[in-house]
Amino acid sequence: MEFFRIKRDIPFMRHALVFNVISIITFLVAVGSLATKGLNFGVDFTGGTVMEVQYSQPADLDRIRATVTRLGFADASVQNFGTAKDVLLRLPAKAGLSSAQLSEQIMDELHKDDPAAQKQRVEFVGPQVGRELFANGALALLFVSLGIVVYLWLRFEWKFGVAAIVANLHDVVIILGCFSIFQWEFSLTVLAAVLAILGYSVNESVVVFDRIRENFRNRKFRGAPVPQVIDNAITRTMSRTIITHGCTQLMVTSMLTFGGATLHYFALALTIGILFGIYSSVLVASPIVMWLGVSREDLVKAEVKREAGAV
Repeated sequence: MEFFRIKRDIPFMRHALVFNVISIITFLVAVGSLATKGLNFGVDFTGGTVMEVQYSQPADLDRIRATVTRLGFADASVQNFGTAKDVLLRLPAKAGLSSAQLSEQIMDELHKDDPAAQKQRVEFVGPQVGRELFANGALALLFVSLGIVVYLWLRFEWKFGVAAIVANLHDVVIILGCFSIFQWEFSLTVLAAVLAILGYSVNESVVVFDRIRENFRNRKFRGAPVPQVIDNAITRTMSRTIITHGCTQLMVTSMLTFGGATLHYFALALTIGILFGIYSSVLVASPIVMWLGVSREDLVKAEVKREAGAV
């Protein structure tokens, strides 16, 4: 499906060096911020108190959030839990206050607005649990990255696997760098968005790589230089890229606009990841494949080996 067709190939590879210098600078800025400022971890990672409060009518989350902020918990998470009448609060630990004292303080303030509010449960999330969640999240990122490399190595050729993982890690570091620079709260939902972007970005890379492979098979490009083959592959997938990413971004923008505080950082991470996912698939992964010296012979050999193994 194509809404438009570009007749002339866009010379992306002619400017590959410029785009990659920009990528390296952006990457280094993100790494520098992560090294100096770090991430602003939420209650999921740092530990704190989790409260569930039930109301007799649909809860006013903005009013509850204002009440909690007034008590000094500006970083608290307030969201619906199950129904519109149930509210889940995640509060960071406060020196000198136990979970029981903290919950009583919160309930006293909430009762001023709605005396019918009932405390359903209170749980304390210790720092040790937070460290375990962070370690498990880091392992998830590692295993996903290794899986992507193996998959692309088997489907295409090792040079494509290396290019894809560099581009995907570029996306991940940029997202984390943005959260570090602006000190946005990093929670489990944001981590889920980062993992989703890994899969989303590699899908775009696979589409471009598949078209590059088709071009190498095509007799029309048998004597063509590698940059021309890659430029044609990217140009031919641009219509699909615009349609796919445009529709996805519309959905994410709706979450960002109407999802409230609960989905704000999740949608923000997805927005950054989608934009840089397009950029990295076209202007990071493809140039790396070219600089690694991919050729028609590489893909033909890989296919012959697979056919021989199948027999």
